[in-house]
Amino acid sequence: MDSPFHSFSDLFKQLGLAADDAGIAAFLRAHAPLSPHVTLAEAPFWTPSQAQLLKEELQEDADWAEVVDRLSAALRQAPA
Repeated sequence: MDSPFHSFSDLFKQLGLAADDAGIAAFLRAHAPLSPHVTLAEAPFWTPSQAQLLKEELQEDADWAEVVDRLSAALRQAPA
């Protein structure tokens, strides 16, 4: 059975953030680059519930883990 594919837009909706292309780009510009010494869930810009969601999805290696990893990678790059 294949795992469902989740997009950045889907993840941003789950996190209660603007999920359109402009909203995602603005979020990445505002918060990148994230230090390599900070785990994604520990970043200071998340609400407690957002941080908990990210942490749980990675710990459980849930079907959301891949897109959470992609978000982490995107946040570690310098904004364009």
